[in-house]
Amino acid sequence: MTSEHIKDYVIFTDSTSDLPVNIIQENNIQVIPMCFEIGEKKYMHYPDEREMNSHEFYDKLRVGSKSVTTLISIATYMAEFEPFIKAGKDIIYIAFSSALSGTYNSSLIAAEELMHKYPENRIICVDSRCASVGEGLLVYTAALEKAEGLKIDELYEWLLEQRFHLCHWFTVDDLEHLRRGGRMTLMTAAIGTALNIKPVLHVDDEGRLIPVSKVRGRLKSLHALVTHMEETCIKPEEQIIFIGHGDSLKDAEIVADMVREKFAVKDVIINSISPIIGTHSGPGTIALFFFGTKK
Repeated sequence: MTSEHIKDYVIFTDSTSDLPVNIIQENNIQVIPMCFEIGEKKYMHYPDEREMNSHEFYDKLRVGSKSVTTLISIATYMAEFEPFIKAGKDIIYIAFSSALSGTYNSSLIAAEELMHKYPENRIICVDSRCASVGEGLLVYTAALEKAEGLKIDELYEWLLEQRFHLCHWFTVDDLEHLRRGGRMTLMTAAIGTALNIKPVLHVDDEGRLIPVSKVRGRLKSLHALVTHMEETCIKPEEQIIFIGHGDSLKDAEIVADMVREKFAVKDVIINSISPIIGTHSGPGTIALFFFGTKK
């Protein structure tokens, strides 16, 4: 076995993964911050929310502030990766879905440049085809697999397979953000709001956000998420289920209770959906993540 195959490696991800700080620290996961701009001021989003917390962000959206996000630059990737490469470690980077962002493509360019500079080291970039806390669940489970002894190539193969089984089910409370993102017309959003219609969406195999159905009323939309889990979930008793929320903890806890009533899961972890994702989904978003037979 060559030295490059037994070299220690580090798991990287980006702050769209929306992982709780304790999980990041306990599993030695490196998280690259991402930038958003609101009220003509730029902020970096870190997992500890040191520059703006999620509650403040969503309150700004509720009163009409507009937010935009920017890609992670090639230079940022290089600055984040290089200290670990110089220290002799390899890297596996689990990226935000390439169907939703250009960050993955930027990471490939940075990785190629660094591996040219440090030919004895490797940087493997993986398109997670995931978003938000779903990306986080994939990263967290990958870290557990690494702790069990998977080598970098084994973990790479594991990720390529498991990204197609990480199920994302979302509902949003405010249709305006879907309209702004081009996923709903102005008329449809207006009618839906008037009729209290709540869309149910998921992330498909390509990593795209796809509307699946519409239901009437908030509680029915929350039930719909759990119904989809019933249809495809694999061995729930062996899973830790993740739930994300856009400053709507009470509703996230309702979904957690529904999950516990239906399944004997190992645990349920709830975390905020960050401003990076929340820019496009809005306040009140609830998302349920688990491993299933298919996405």
